[in-house]
Amino acid sequence: MKVTWVFAALVLSCSVSASALDAATTHQQTMQHNLMPLPASVTFQEGRLKIDSSFTIAVTSYSDARLQAAVDRMARRMERRTGIEFAPSLAKDSSKATLVIQCQVAGKEVPALEEDESYSLEVTAQRADLKAETVVGALRGMETLLQLVAGDREGYYLPLAKIADNPRFPWRGLLIDVSRHFQPVEVIKRNLDGMAALKLNVLHWHLSDDQGFRVESLTYPKLHEMGSDGHYYTQNQVREIVLYAQSRGIRVVPEFDVPGHTTSWFVGYPELASAPGPYQIQRRFGVHDGAMDPTREETYKFLDKFLGEMATLFPDAYFHIGGDESNGKQWKSNPKIQAFMESKGLKDKDALQAYFNQRLLKILEKHHKKMIGWDEVLHPDLPKDVIVQSWRDVKYLHATAKQGYNAILSASYYLDDMAPASDYYLADPIPPGSDLTPEQAARILGGEACMWGEEITPEMIDSRIWPRLAAVAERLWSPQTAADVQDMYRRLATVSVRLEDFGLMHNSMPESLLRRLAGTQDPGPLRTLWEVSNPVTLGIRETTQTTPMTHMVDATVPDPVSRREYQAMVDGLLSDAPQLRTYREELAEKLAALRDLPLPMSAIIDRSPILRETEPLVREASNLGEAGLEALSYLSAKLPPPAGWEQAELAMLKEASKPKAGMSLAVVDSIRLLIIAAGQIDQLQISTPEEWKNHVREMTDEDMRKRGHKDQQ
Repeated sequence: MKVTWVFAALVLSCSVSASALDAATTHQQTMQHNLMPLPASVTFQEGRLKIDSSFTIAVTSYSDARLQAAVDRMARRMERRTGIEFAPSLAKDSSKATLVIQCQVAGKEVPALEEDESYSLEVTAQRADLKAETVVGALRGMETLLQLVAGDREGYYLPLAKIADNPRFPWRGLLIDVSRHFQPVEVIKRNLDGMAALKLNVLHWHLSDDQGFRVESLTYPKLHEMGSDGHYYTQNQVREIVLYAQSRGIRVVPEFDVPGHTTSWFVGYPELASAPGPYQIQRRFGVHDGAMDPTREETYKFLDKFLGEMATLFPDAYFHIGGDESNGKQWKSNPKIQAFMESKGLKDKDALQAYFNQRLLKILEKHHKKMIGWDEVLHPDLPKDVIVQSWRDVKYLHATAKQGYNAILSASYYLDDMAPASDYYLADPIPPGSDLTPEQAARILGGEACMWGEEITPEMIDSRIWPRLAAVAERLWSPQTAADVQDMYRRLATVSVRLEDFGLMHNSMPESLLRRLAGTQDPGPLRTLWEVSNPVTLGIRETTQTTPMTHMVDATVPDPVSRREYQAMVDGLLSDAPQLRTYREELAEKLAALRDLPLPMSAIIDRSPILRETEPLVREASNLGEAGLEALSYLSAKLPPPAGWEQAELAMLKEASKPKAGMSLAVVDSIRLLIIAAGQIDQLQISTPEEWKNHVREMTDEDMRKRGHKDQQ
């Protein structure tokens, strides 16, 4: 019996007789895979390839040290997963091997934009064959094979499958900002491992900003000596990370942001600035006035030597110059710069920055690098071979492509927006119905998720990146028709656990910090509050570079599971109209726990004053629980609430929706739906259940629109 996963709907289709219905249902359940990103094409068949101590691996055609190291890593990961010890070396006779990897050529010596990442994987009852044109393609195929590993009472196995796969976009990246808060080498490495597991292929390393300069410079040592607080990467560490990434098929693109966001440069070299010093490292976040002086030849001589030095550290063809948020205030107040602009016919700050970028581009070309910059570099005088990275809106991305530039989307993938994985998953660089021509669409190279560093530390950075980054990875790798949010979340749960193999702490850190905050082994009610709390988007919480990131908000995770659990339970309850029994007891239990939070939380706060800031959030959570229980009681009794109740509770929700202590309550919208349903219970007598449910949802949506609601969960 053959089972095919239809990509658009992920529906399992198989030919079965009526008498075999139960068996087919069981088989369908066992065939649910956890592949992520979804392959371009995957077909399953009934049966398995057993994984035991006789499992051997052979490599045919082409092999090199990078491929062999990857095969060894794969084998060790399979050992950790299964507890089975495999042969320590490759099989010499490929005809007898369990897994045969056939690679044709090395591919690019340094991973490149045009790298062939395609592969095919066929698993039969006798053996598995992984074929790829390049080593990087083989790396991608090995990650898919590892995701196929499954187990049951009979042991571990690979399901029989036939996969043909290749990425939709060639540029699939993650920006990590290490300038606002420094991230040690081990943090970068474990996130590179996670990226490789999800077939991401670009680490955009944001290495300088107003708050820190993070790379050792032998040419201009005061950059790191005076601009880093002692937290920087030595040149050997940079080389180590670049090689670590290359071995996993990941490019490292450095960013040194100029001409703005450069205060840390000026601490050691104030002569670069457009206004006199002295300068100090900025502790506050946001846009600062400091900017390089684009009118001095000494500025370009400095950049020539510096960029030449950095070019030897970073072998990738591309070099990011930032170019964003230069407000021009220092340029406007400097008479010398104003006179220069007049002499050159430069009418405004954008024209002056374009002049600067043109000079910088020539320097990069001298050192055999191609330029990338943020939206602001786009200017009529910008050469067409510069890549523009869109951080402001998709419309800028498409406008860039229409003007003939290659472009990368980041606007939809800011991880510090703390949006749910579903938002990133459904944000497409080229959405259906786009008015781009095929030629213009081809200029959109892909996208990058951005992890800006204002509110992250080495302890909790993983919880801000993972597992949501996996949703971005699938959007950029898989066909556009992959759009089943529910199935994405199902697979994401498994992926999240498996990412812990690399030492990623997105699951373990929150529990550890909760214990620290509560001062007890079992945080109890604090965990109840944590489960329904969501960190607010960057910019709402007031922090500086020295703010301790050890508060309750730092333990919370974006897109908490409770948000979807409450949604599913409320939806299940309303779908059970007119009985309204499904999930009623489970909802009542959870809502009662919220209602009863104040007393046990008060005891914890008394011994842990750092938690006092959560008291308003505790009160709001309790109010939500109380309102939800009252709504359930009216729905259960099929009796309308008293006049004014619904309006009063919706007003309470307005207050409960406001951020407190850097957090919002992730279940507000589900409680809103319950309240409105209770207020409309009398309509159930004159409507069909489906009409009533739709009516309730329309009223809920209308209430949210009236309040200008923006879902921050």
